[in-house]
Amino acid sequence: MQYIELDIHTTGYESNEIIISELGDNGFDFFEEKDYGLKAYIKESNFYEENLKTLFFLNDIKFTKSFSVKIIEDKNWNEEWEKNFDPIIIDNCIIRAPFHSKPDNIEYDIVINPKMSFGTGHHETTSMMIELLLQSDFKNKEVLDMGCGTGVLAILASLLGANHIDAVDYDEWAYNNSIENVINNNIENITVYHDDIKFSSAQKNYDFILANINRNVLLEQIPEYKNSLTKKGLLYMSGFYLEDLPIIKDKAIQFDLEFIRYISKNNWVAVIFELK
Repeated sequence: MQYIELDIHTTGYESNEIIISELGDNGFDFFEEKDYGLKAYIKESNFYEENLKTLFFLNDIKFTKSFSVKIIEDKNWNEEWEKNFDPIIIDNCIIRAPFHSKPDNIEYDIVINPKMSFGTGHHETTSMMIELLLQSDFKNKEVLDMGCGTGVLAILASLLGANHIDAVDYDEWAYNNSIENVINNNIENITVYHDDIKFSSAQKNYDFILANINRNVLLEQIPEYKNSLTKKGLLYMSGFYLEDLPIIKDKAIQFDLEFIRYISKNNWVAVIFELK
């Protein structure tokens, strides 16, 4: 079986996660991150060149400098994935693949088989969210993980002592991947939903809401987050750039969410708000 390779030169390495997300929604099923950007692959039978014209990142110089398309022979994708996936250690937490061994003196061991989902800890947004979670008290708390991807944040919240976590993603691949990762990590207090933000406002209120998505979705969903938080509940958000922080703060303040602090890495931001 032949594949189409889309070779993309980006304006910055940090933009890859947004690009991968859009390509994943359009049928691409393997990615190789490069120093200059990334390569994405799709079965030739699933590829329609005219669809490239509709992709946001290919038409925005903020993301893409240039790209090329060519036909390649099939690869051993599992072998390629293993070759390009390294474990990551953040403080006393490791995020690793099933074929990696656990090092000594690690308190929180998370095994992730990412497949097409996002959230291995390699991207700045995920690693910063993990950093913030490790500094927080989740004991006996109710948690909502919106846009859960691989489920890594939900799994870490469980390991940190949360009472129960609802993990939600509208993408079917991410939904199935989260279930698989929850099972593989022997976690019993996470419920995964194939849904969107409408889910949270119809459910209970949460002590923590975790949302690592993107700027536009966060701005749209902040009112729902506010309605889904307990009083003094905490909202952790990432997936946007430092220059977007003022607009995020302004929107949050409109809905009684008080700015607590933020951290930044390579121009990406993770921020904490508290419901007054």
